[in-house]
Amino acid sequence: MTGIRVAALQMRSGTEPEANAVAFEALVREAADKGAQYVQSPEMTGALVRSRAELLERIEGARGALITERAEALARELSIHVQVGSTAVALPDGRVANRAFLFSPEGNLIATYDKIHMFDVDLDHGESWRESATYAPGEAAVVADLPFGRMGFAICYDLRFPQLFRAEAVAGAQVLTAPAAFTRQTGEAHWHVLIRARAIENGAFMIAAAQGGKHEDGRETFGHSMIVDPWGRILAEAEGDAPEVVIADLDISEVAAARGKVPNLRNARDFTVKQVGAAEDAARSKAS
Repeated sequence: MTGIRVAALQMRSGTEPEANAVAFEALVREAADKGAQYVQSPEMTGALVRSRAELLERIEGARGALITERAEALARELSIHVQVGSTAVALPDGRVANRAFLFSPEGNLIATYDKIHMFDVDLDHGESWRESATYAPGEAAVVADLPFGRMGFAICYDLRFPQLFRAEAVAGAQVLTAPAAFTRQTGEAHWHVLIRARAIENGAFMIAAAQGGKHEDGRETFGHSMIVDPWGRILAEAEGDAPEVVIADLDISEVAAARGKVPNLRNARDFTVKQVGAAEDAARSKAS
């Protein structure tokens, strides 16, 4: 099996898991009606809540409760792969994980992935984020074998760390995923470039479902969910930030074709970094 129809769900998740689960289910069913055999939702599908205290009131246990139960049931009912791009789950030590879940057409949990890189940034216009104040970072990259190919996982800010995607591609990933809740400010500047770059430099498909619009907790996200081929071509994209289903047909054989044309994964070499300049000049002056 080398061909697969996939869907990226663009959402505008709010603070209430019940309402988000209803919206999620409607989009999954729409994607399945359009023939999608794999469906991906955005980062923080279950609840988008900036306040740590409010978030902790809304999450239940390591399976993310409501949204993952709904995903599991839909995967089984519709006989499709369903990936919850991520949702917040409680950890035994009182912290929170930003965790992705992938369910099989039988409703079995295939894989989970915890977001590794924390979005601790200070942007223009006073916009500041400290994910590490709430979330525990993951420690392991994840790849999973599916009937149509090997898939690698990432979440949102991970997109800025190409070494993660490279490691997954070297491990055989042909499809890379980056469900996200990119801010409007960073999305307008970098979203398209980063998604296409990760696809091109790894000769892999990229599927990136995104949050979009003004959310109940006050944040604004960029939208523009995308599916990109191994040559960097955008196969499908949401026009803006409104909720919708983005569909594309993938031919996994295109991965080998792209990597054959530009074999950078095979040509990569280890190297060291040599520093020259100011430090070297200072050492010479001291010696003289």
